[in-house]
Amino acid sequence: MSPAALLDLHLRSKSWPGQPPLLGPLDLSVNKGEVVALCGPSGCGKSTLLTIAAGLDPAFEGEVRLAEGAKLSMVFQTPRLLPWRTAAENVALALGGLGRADMQAAIEALVALGLEPDSRPARLSLGMARRVALARALVVRPDILLLDEAFVSLDQASASLCRDRVKAEIEGRGMAVLMVSHDGADLDDLEARRLVL
Repeated sequence: MSPAALLDLHLRSKSWPGQPPLLGPLDLSVNKGEVVALCGPSGCGKSTLLTIAAGLDPAFEGEVRLAEGAKLSMVFQTPRLLPWRTAAENVALALGGLGRADMQAAIEALVALGLEPDSRPARLSLGMARRVALARALVVRPDILLLDEAFVSLDQASASLCRDRVKAEIEGRGMAVLMVSHDGADLDDLEARRLVL
């Protein structure tokens, strides 16, 4: 692992039972302050590669290494919010609880993305729910952020706001990003290095 790398992924093979290999061989490093975009047609394994990088799919041949002490968070294709919690409570839970400090950090993260902290998931549009999910991922101040089509279904202004928040974390803290997006505006605005699968 190079000194600048926050994430190293060495994939020999990933396949589903009874199917030919979907991915591999593949070597990928994501450095501090870098954005890497996984590109390719639907079904080529982009989201699968993200779940492997996140440590959520151990059924592969190879190795994933994070820099010592590196914190990772992920925004999934679906927001995965708890419907009985407010937006602020959904975000605060990522910090470990609903105490005053956690709730205040959650409120600030949501306001920065133009959201009402007291909103319930059932009253949010899909685009708003995606912004809550991004706030939840960013509030923990990750070293590595995984984005799986995180800005899809957002209007242009909301997508730009979300990209600006991500860029602020990249520029301010050197956060690394590994992302899936089919939107050229996302890739261009975040100055992503493209990896075609």
